[in-house]
Amino acid sequence: MSKILVIAEHLDGKLNSSTARAVSAAAAVKPEAIDVLVLADNVDAIAADAAKIDGVSRVLTVARAENAHPLAAVLAPQIAKAADGYSHVFVPSTTFGKDVAPRAAALLGVAQLSDVMSVEGTHTFKRPIYAGNAIVTVEAEPSHVVVATIRTASWPAAASGANNAPIEALTLDVTLPSHTRFVELKQGASDRPDLQSASKVVSGGRGVGSKENFDIIFKFADKIGAAVGASRAAVDAGYVPSDLQVGQTGKIIAPELYMAIGISGAIQHLTGIKDAGTIVAINKDGEAPIFEVADFGLVGDLFKILPELEAALG
Repeated sequence: MSKILVIAEHLDGKLNSSTARAVSAAAAVKPEAIDVLVLADNVDAIAADAAKIDGVSRVLTVARAENAHPLAAVLAPQIAKAADGYSHVFVPSTTFGKDVAPRAAALLGVAQLSDVMSVEGTHTFKRPIYAGNAIVTVEAEPSHVVVATIRTASWPAAASGANNAPIEALTLDVTLPSHTRFVELKQGASDRPDLQSASKVVSGGRGVGSKENFDIIFKFADKIGAAVGASRAAVDAGYVPSDLQVGQTGKIIAPELYMAIGISGAIQHLTGIKDAGTIVAINKDGEAPIFEVADFGLVGDLFKILPELEAALG
C-alpha cells in the first residue's frame, strides 16, 4: 500500500493553502496514510492547522532553529531522512516546492516528477508540457520513492476543521549543511487578496500603457475585492513588480473569475490561467488570442470600459 508524506509550506507561522491542495492530490492516490511534515523553528501553530485538514493521518514535526527560514539546502536533507518508509513525497509546486523538491529527490537518488495535475494510478500521473500545450502521462518506477511537485491550480484545497490528526515530534539524525545562510526576505505588503489563492483576479497587460495607468487596474480590483495580476509584458515594462506576474514564468492560478485587461494572450500567459473558471477579456484588438479562450470578451478601450463597469457596479 502507498504511504504519502506531504511537506507543509508555511510562512510567518501560518500554513499556506497549497499544503491542503497537495493533500487533495495525495488523497487521489488512495494511500494507506497521508502524513504531513512540518519543518520550522516554532511548529505548534502550523502543526495544529495541518492536523485539521481532512485526510491527514498524522502530523510530524521537526523543530530546529535552523528551520526558521525555508532554505532548501537545510530542509532537503531532513525531508530525505524523513521520507524513509514512504512510497511518495508530495510538495506544492510553488516557489518553495520548486526550490526544495529537486534537492530532496537528488538526495533520495530519484528523478523529480513536476507539476502533477491528475492522478491516474499509484504511480501514473498527468502533467503539462510545452507551456501547457500538451498533457503527458508519466509512469514512475514503483520500486523507488516518488518525489513530486503538485500543480496547486489543478487541485482544490482539502476541507479543514473536521479532522484532528495526532501530532508527533520527529527526531532526525541528520547533519545539516552550514554553507547556506539566510540573509533577509523582501516581500511586498498588500491588503488585497493573495494572488495564488484569490477567487477573483484582475490582471493588466502591456495595453495598460504605463505604471501610472496601472492604477486603473488596482482601483477596479479593489472595487470587486479581487487580487491583482499582470502579464510578463507589463512586468518587463516596469508597470508592476514581478511577484504579480501570471503565466508560465510567473504564478499559475485558478481563480473562479479572471479578468484580462489589455492582455493579448500569449501562450505563456494562458498557461498560467488554464484552470480558471470564468475568463473575461477586455482588449481593443478584436483579433487578440485572449478572445479565443475568454468566456466573455469586450473589444474596446479599457480606459472607457473599466470606468463604465465600475459605475454599473454601483
